[in-house]
Amino acid sequence: MKIVAFAGSTSSTSINRELVKFVLRSFPDDTVNLLDLNDFEMPVFSVDREKKGFPEQAHQFLAAIAESDVIICSMSEHNKNFTAAFKNIFDWCSRINVKVFQDKKMFLMSTSPGGYGGGNSMALAQKNFPAFGADIIESFSLPKFYENFDEENGVINPELLNELNAKIADFKQNVQ
Repeated sequence: MKIVAFAGSTSSTSINRELVKFVLRSFPDDTVNLLDLNDFEMPVFSVDREKKGFPEQAHQFLAAIAESDVIICSMSEHNKNFTAAFKNIFDWCSRINVKVFQDKKMFLMSTSPGGYGGGNSMALAQKNFPAFGADIIESFSLPKFYENFDEENGVINPELLNELNAKIADFKQNVQ
């Protein structure tokens, strides 16, 4: 099983990237392509710019998804929405292929420092990603990241860790 993984953030200290990396420990290293959204920086999408052609980075992002069997992502949240960086990549890619996620099975996550765990961006993704070709098999939101996550050990809250492990196991079972 080939995995493409990413966090919906360009921050060098992204907590969503840390969550993705923690979950990826449950999968063989040789099957993972962990994307960095900084590698897909492109002009802000507009219809006028689209008329001039599509950035190569949008094609590269879509190619990475095409080469995978499943997607593991954690959506960051800015002002109760996706980050501008992710939304821009998504906008460009959706104009090339409306099924951005190409009917791949997805493990969707989010986290934030607050108690809602990035729930707004998670809800947006759960509602909209299926229309763009995502088959969301499992989802997980980690609230209060700095209280429930340790860089060395990952998720340290036993209840949340049990929930996450159960969802990882279910995801693995459903993608075999």
